[in-house]
Order: sequence, then C-alpha cells, then structure tokens
Amino acid sequence: MSDAAPSAAPAPSLWRDRRFLRFWSAQTVSHLGDRITELALPLIAVTTLHASANEVAWLTALIWTPNLIAIVLGAWVDQRPRKRRLMVAADLARALVLLSLPAAYLAGAVTLGHLYAAALLMGTAAVLFNTSYSAFFAHLVPRSSYVDANSKLSTSRSASLVAGPALGGALVQALSAPAALVADAASFLASAFLVGRIRTEEPPPSTSQPSVLRRARAGMAFVIRHPVLRATLGCAATVNFFTFISGTGLTVLFATRELRLSAGGIGLALGVGALGSLLGAVIAPGMSRLWGVGPSIAVGAVLFPAPIAIAALADGPLWARGGALALAEFLAGIGVMFFDINLNSLQTAVIHDGIRSRVAGAYSTVNYGVRPLGAAAGGALATTIGLRPTLLLAAAGGALSVLWLLCSPVLRIRTLDQAPTTGPRDATDEPPPTENYPGPLSGADVGTATER
Repeated sequence: MSDAAPSAAPAPSLWRDRRFLRFWSAQTVSHLGDRITELALPLIAVTTLHASANEVAWLTALIWTPNLIAIVLGAWVDQRPRKRRLMVAADLARALVLLSLPAAYLAGAVTLGHLYAAALLMGTAAVLFNTSYSAFFAHLVPRSSYVDANSKLSTSRSASLVAGPALGGALVQALSAPAALVADAASFLASAFLVGRIRTEEPPPSTSQPSVLRRARAGMAFVIRHPVLRATLGCAATVNFFTFISGTGLTVLFATRELRLSAGGIGLALGVGALGSLLGAVIAPGMSRLWGVGPSIAVGAVLFPAPIAIAALADGPLWARGGALALAEFLAGIGVMFFDINLNSLQTAVIHDGIRSRVAGAYSTVNYGVRPLGAAAGGALATTIGLRPTLLLAAAGGALSVLWLLCSPVLRIRTLDQAPTTGPRDATDEPPPTENYPGPLSGADVGTATER
C-alpha cells in the first residue's frame, strides 16, 4: 500500500459561508469581552474589596472548577436535541451574571462571595457552551474545512490576547472595573444573537435513554478505547500539567526576581508572545498541509512547552534577558496554535455525532483537571528547588508529552480523511448514519485507516 496521502477535493471557502462567518463574528466579539473580564474581575476584588492574593487566586480556581463535572454535563448535553439553543442559553446566562456585578456595585452591595458565585456560574456556563460547541461545530463546517475554521477561530482568540488587555485597561480606566463588565455582558448578548440566527441540521439524539452516569462512563470509555483520543488526551494532559507548572504567575515571578525585568519589560515580552500566537494561528493550516495533521500536533507538543527553557537559561545584559523571555513566549505562542488547531480538528473528525458532547466533557475533565494540579506542583517545586530549575523541569516534562504520540496512529495521519473512527460498543446508543458519521468502521476498516 502506498504511503502517499490520497488526493482530497479542495475545501470550500469559508469566506463565502455566511453561517460560519456569523459564528466567527460571535466568537470574536466574545473573546474580546473575555479579555475585559479577565482584568476587571480581579480588579474589583483588589481595589473595591481589598482582597488578599489568596482570595484573588480563588477567583481563577472557581472559574476552572466546573470543568471537573464536564464529563457529567457533556453526557446530559448529548441527549438534548438542539445544541445551538444550549449555547445561546449559556451566553445569556453569562451576560446576566456579569450584569449583576455592576448592579450590586451601584447599590453598594458587591461582596467577595458575590464575585466567587459569579466566577463559579461563569465557569459552569462556559462548560455548557463548550460541550455543546463540539457537536454544533461538526455540522456547521464541512469536514474538509475543520483545520481552516479552527485556524480562523484561533486567530480571533490570539488577536484578542493582543488587543484585549489594552481595550480592557482603557475601559477600566475610563469607566471603573464594575462598569467595564457591562462591555463583556454586551459581547455575550451579541454572541447569543448571532449564534441564535445560525441554522444547522443537527441529528436527533439517540432513541435509547441510558442514565446520565452511564453515558458519562461511555464517553470516558470511548476516549480510552480510541487509539487517537487516548494518545492525544495523554499528550494534552501532560502538556497542560507541565505548562501550568511554569504558568504565567511563576513566569512573571521569575522574570521579576531572576531576570530583573521591569513590569513594562515583562508586559512587552508577554505581548510578543501573543503575537506569536497570532502568527501561529495564521500559518497553522499551511503547515498542516505541508507536514500533515498528526506531525503538526507533535511539533506543537514540543514547541509549546519547551521554549520556556530559553528564558530559564537567560543571563547577561538586560536586552539579552528580556529578549530571551520574549523569544520564549513567541515560540510557545506559535507552538500552542499548531497543537490546538490541529488537535481540535482531528478530535472533531474522529468523534461521531451520537457521543460528541460526552466525549468533550470526559476530555475536558481530565485535560483541564490537571491544570490546578500543575499550578500547585509548580509552587511547591519553586519553593523547594528554586525558580530556574522548576522552569527547566517544566520545559523538559512538557516536551516529553510527544512520547504519547510515538506509538499511536497520530503521526501517520496526514489528512483528516485518514483519521480512524470507532463506534461505541453499546449498539443501543448508536446514532443513525450522517455525512459526518457514516457508521462504525469494521475491524478491517480501522486497521486500514491506522496503517495509511
């Protein structure tokens, strides 16, 4: 059998796809709003409520905590007939939660408990949106355009990381932190309006009605059974664990104490990193066509975590230390886009309609659940062995995540047409065939797909 990838028909242009352009616009507006809240929410805690560093840290922890129940929420979402409506509901819920904060501030009644509740509710709504997103996206975009669509969506997110902090800072400066949250609430309302106008052919959920817990177990079993998902989850979770060891907080602390950079210099270096993400999102589709989807994931798995070693080894004059941090952030920004865009596209290709949301939930529970563990490990290691060795350990451990891919089919997948799919063992939960899921492959078909 030839190793050459089969020729594929050219993907249709997404620039002429009004439904995708509407969704892309919704996500772009929403990402800009997110950058405002990332700045405004902790500023309310610090400036209005005089919260301590530990109390502020809990805001971030509570936003991520709902991901621990993503496996159950995803199983529930799978049985809902209209994923688009759930996404709209999640956007509206986040808008209402955010609007409650400036209202309470005007009434002189904002409290730390209110902020914590808002963070928890925002995180829960985000999990609802994301577990619904996977099934919605698969029917919004043609399979041949998955990489291109994910590139465009990631470009918007990267651009928001460049422009968003400046916009958020200006709004906070002009209006105050609580009032700035109104802008993010408006972005969620705009997203709800745009997503609500998109019409897609969503397949009906399975006629069988197993319990939520049974569906959640099926989602995790699917991930463990599937050769691509099992390897990529191990890789992604390892990358997340080690990159959170060297998370932004520890990197900023290292840049301040060891590299002796000013706040302005650190901000400039992080901004260069955001430009790297923007560049990576733009060039990822071309690199995917050149290298292949699987090899691009492997490159990203190394290029994302490894460059922090450049900053950890930096010494010499100020320009060299600052340049090393900027270079590390720039390369890591390119790497994370190579990794995310191709991995998200591959996951969409190998998961079938009847189980998308529960698999997304199972994946998120593990993948995001390791992040606070990595952050805690980073703090303990920095206290025990020092900042520089901790960053070097994070770089090495993160780069070794590529080992998960070496004995899997992932590196042999050059196009999404070569991605293997498998159906759930429970035949009662099998969806009807669709364009994106023609039915479970036979054992022979699976072998052929993984050997190409």
